[in-house]
Amino acid sequence: MAIGNRDRVFSPAGARAAQIDEGLRAYMLRVYNYMASGLALTGIVAYIVAATPALHQAIFGTPLVWLFILAPLGMVFFLSARLQAMKFSTAQTMFWVFAALMGISLASIFLIYTQTSIARVFFITAATFGGMSLYGYTTKRDLSGWGSFLFMGLIGVVIASLVNLFVGSSMMQFVISVIGVIVFTGLTAYDTQNIKEMYFAGDGNEVAGKKAIMGALRLYLDFINLFIMLMHLLGERR
Repeated sequence: MAIGNRDRVFSPAGARAAQIDEGLRAYMLRVYNYMASGLALTGIVAYIVAATPALHQAIFGTPLVWLFILAPLGMVFFLSARLQAMKFSTAQTMFWVFAALMGISLASIFLIYTQTSIARVFFITAATFGGMSLYGYTTKRDLSGWGSFLFMGLIGVVIASLVNLFVGSSMMQFVISVIGVIVFTGLTAYDTQNIKEMYFAGDGNEVAGKKAIMGALRLYLDFINLFIMLMHLLGERR
């Protein structure tokens, strides 16, 4: 009588590979869960602020708006520089605070654009992000060569956006948005592959947790910026 799986051999190397694969999936799921939770918190806070006239008047009708525009940027730099020195629980708390502050700063989107166009652009962003993140996760191609090109593009978008705050050119905003879509689409795949490679360092639970927070922050920023750029291109104003 023949046994169908008599030739199957479980080597130590094969078992180790299976453990790595299972651990990697759990790690990436943790990153995506943090990112999705951060996006949900941002959306809820943005909607509440936009739906409460007293709040959005107090924020967007005064110089206080600059605090909420610049505070999230400052927190990104602080988290990036100090993540290794802080406890995991502190890093986690700062991530939620950052997501809430982003919600306040993005509340103006609900005041400027129609809810239908916001929903449409959100699903376009989600589909684009999902496809590129899946590509970054599954591709065997080394995407590290994209890094310098994407970083230069990112710096260019940031500088041009700051200049356009004072210039107010619609054509310049269109060009910035098109380039921004290209840059953040590429960064989604690049960052996903980079976050995946970070897992193989094999650190303890505390460090692995902080890596997951940083990975979630990077993907969160890719998603939010891609969404903003697409809103500028496809959003319908009230």
